[in-house]
This record gives sequence, structure tokens and C-alpha cells, in this order.
Amino acid sequence: MDSRIALVGIIVEDPKSVDRINETLHEYRNYIIGRMGIPYRKRSIAVISIVMDAPNPVISALSGKLGMLPNVSTKTIYSKITPSSKDNEH
Repeated sequence: MDSRIALVGIIVEDPKSVDRINETLHEYRNYIIGRMGIPYRKRSIAVISIVMDAPNPVISALSGKLGMLPNVSTKTIYSKITPSSKDNEH
């Protein structure tokens, strides 16, 4: 199965959800390239960016699990580059 690069954006509106988010991210640690979290105290939220290199079903599963958590919103964007299109450039 082809792997893709994706960015999963997460907005956390309740700090009580953070433990569940971290547990879920830990489950997918083998696919996560990087992670950045930004607390926005003025609005009492946190914004987290997750960069993944994984097959589509894995990316969708992570985003879906996170999006089902209370007071957590997610959005995923995918790179247009696939391994086969990158190979054809040379």
C-alpha cells in the first residue's frame, strides 16, 4: 500500500481531552514524522499539527479517532506527491 504525506490539524477546546489525544498519537507513533503544539491562552485552546507518512487508511483512522473526542476538531490535508509520481521525475 502506498504511503502519503499528510498534515493533520487539531484544535483542542478542552484540556481534559489532552490525555486521550496523546494516547492516540502514541498508537500511531511509527507513522508520525513531526508534531508541533501551540497553546493559545487568550482563547483557552491548543492547536496541534501532526505530519505523517502513512497509507491513506492509517491517516484517516487517526484523524477520525481524534475527531470523535469531545471538544476536538481535526482537518487533514494530503500532499499531491505519491511515491510513484516522485520516482517518475528522474
